[in-house]
Amino acid sequence: MNLTSRSERVSGRIFLIALVVVTLLPFLSMLSAALQPRGTVPTGLAWPSDPQWSNFADAFTAANMGTLLKSSMLIVAGVVPIGVLIATMAGFGLGHLRVPGGHIAFGLLLLGLTLPFEAVVTPLYYQMRDLGLLNTRWAIILPLIGLYMPFAVFWMRAHFTNVPAELSEAARVDGSNTWQLFWRIHVPLARPAIASLTILLFLWTWNQFLLAIVMVDDATKRTMAGALGAFQGQWGTDLVLLCAGSLLILTPTLIVFLIFQRQFIKALLQGSVKG
Repeated sequence: MNLTSRSERVSGRIFLIALVVVTLLPFLSMLSAALQPRGTVPTGLAWPSDPQWSNFADAFTAANMGTLLKSSMLIVAGVVPIGVLIATMAGFGLGHLRVPGGHIAFGLLLLGLTLPFEAVVTPLYYQMRDLGLLNTRWAIILPLIGLYMPFAVFWMRAHFTNVPAELSEAARVDGSNTWQLFWRIHVPLARPAIASLTILLFLWTWNQFLLAIVMVDDATKRTMAGALGAFQGQWGTDLVLLCAGSLLILTPTLIVFLIFQRQFIKALLQGSVKG
């Protein structure tokens, strides 16, 4: 039985089309600007008669993006696996094992969700300085793991809270201890939530700008987005090259999301059904 009327379906499609247009408009504007001849001032969405695709190669070379790509991958490799592992274990303890004092710890994590990055940058700077980590990638990796942890634990706890307790009881009857229970039973069941959290942490780390420019002076040790500040300062008057460089920086995140969007949507739908 169809519960939606024809007018509702039409209005829904119009809303989706409008949402797609609003979302894609900035990217189309940047693309048209990036294809203009060097030295011109892009205006609106005018498509150039002779698209200069070589602008992307020039931006890649001028911004030394090969080195920045390697640096970003190293930072992502340091933040994402460690962050996901800690968050999964903490979410299991708070959401399924209901450890003593878990409500207090969860309340503190919720408090951490309210803290903006800008409010803790200065203390983090002096802490990294005292540890001798300034101008190293660890000055980005370690703070990001801590700053992402409140949301990451909240995300994983939401999954483990909805797992039936009967699964753990049956596994314990079969002789499984807590460690085996976690790795053999609950981690496989949590794969959609873990995959979606991995995607989010990757996107946030790759696009991290503030910590990268505050903690690291050497642009070759920053994230791709963090290097955009130096790139903009060097080529701020060349809007064409700046738009081309910005699109190159955004491309990996778009590719990752398009490839793994099914896992992300699956995790969201799984949570909505269980909730």
